[in-house]
Amino acid sequence: MSLHVKRIGALIGCALLLVSCSSKPPKSLVTPLPPVSKPGQQANEPMRGIWLATVSRLDWPPVASVNVSSADRRIDMQKQALKDKLDKLKSLGINTVFFQVKPDSTALWSSKILPWSDMMTGNIGEYPGYDPLQFMLDEAHKRGMKVHAWFNPYRVSTNTKPSTVTALNRTASQSPTSVFVQHPDWIRTAGDRFVLDPGIPAVRDWITAVVTEVVANYAIDGVQFDDYFYTETPGSALNDSQTFRQYGQGFASKADWRRHNTQQLIAQVSKAIKQQKPDVAFGVSPAGVWRNRSFDPAGSDTRGAAAYDESYADTRLWVQQGLLDYIAPQIYWPFSRSAARYDVLTKWWADVVKPTHTRLYIGIAFYKVGEPSRNEPDWTVNGGVPELKKQLDLNESLPNVSGTILFREDYLNQPQTQDAVSYLRTRWGS
Repeated sequence: MSLHVKRIGALIGCALLLVSCSSKPPKSLVTPLPPVSKPGQQANEPMRGIWLATVSRLDWPPVASVNVSSADRRIDMQKQALKDKLDKLKSLGINTVFFQVKPDSTALWSSKILPWSDMMTGNIGEYPGYDPLQFMLDEAHKRGMKVHAWFNPYRVSTNTKPSTVTALNRTASQSPTSVFVQHPDWIRTAGDRFVLDPGIPAVRDWITAVVTEVVANYAIDGVQFDDYFYTETPGSALNDSQTFRQYGQGFASKADWRRHNTQQLIAQVSKAIKQQKPDVAFGVSPAGVWRNRSFDPAGSDTRGAAAYDESYADTRLWVQQGLLDYIAPQIYWPFSRSAARYDVLTKWWADVVKPTHTRLYIGIAFYKVGEPSRNEPDWTVNGGVPELKKQLDLNESLPNVSGTILFREDYLNQPQTQDAVSYLRTRWGS
């Protein structure tokens, strides 16, 4: 989800999965029903969230901070930048920050499993001089805001450059070492990145342990996985043929087996979180389209890249099985985008969660506001305010939509979004 890029890979899935829209979902396997509310928490308070990305230092920490010569100066710059951001978010009425704590195979918390993230210092494994997650929690909670720890489960690196390989290998002399060094048999290349192979059971156990470490040791309000499950591009497919031969017995197709693997991860992590701390919410932010109706009668009236067919993520099933406290589909298109209309998808998801206890938050493309686009000109009409207003109005009008999350924080500081920021302040701000 670093840039929530739409995937173009060929749609797979000749066999239609015929599922009745009206079929009653199975009883929850994992999540306690109804969801547990924290003392003093307004169960009906709408989600007004924002994603804060650390991968490639997109939103934080400031790029300039990593280049200063003094560690004290770097720490001061990073802490002050985060406090300033939280003050601004608070003034806009944002009540929840989705903070990227695992942008790749490194950590923004004190981990015994992952090395420290080079996002903080420029060097993998170097202690940044403070605990970024703990600092975020202290500062956000002080302001009455919640924090969900956002994990990219499978990504090991954002590229496969020789310099990246060298940096990962350099952790061999550190503790903890990178998973790249410790488990080379788990590493694959896909989408021009190093990733973990989702078909290996030990990989799912490892990811579960990583999440559980954070849940056990930090007062986080929630955990979120982004949309990067199986991530391939036409020119850089994941080679999991050997893994399929080893673990794929009994599956009609590799696609079904891959969906099963993703399902296993979600069920395992969900159960682990609930056993550790039942009041920590678990959610996923998938691509906005589950399946298109042309492939599946239960799908949406859309023509977009589908999570089921491209990421091998059966996101609708996870909701039906009660594996998630919330789902936050990325509905990153305007009302006028015929291939994936905002209202069509939002209403489709509202119908999916209706018979369940899963909350629905809608991910909105704040990064498109004010940006000229031939296919989506509405984002520039009157600074994008009318489109943003229409989307928020729809969210608030549908009883099964529990709130909105904006992608992503640094776009609040861009010149092209300032009309929309002012509008948010008047709509949500105190």
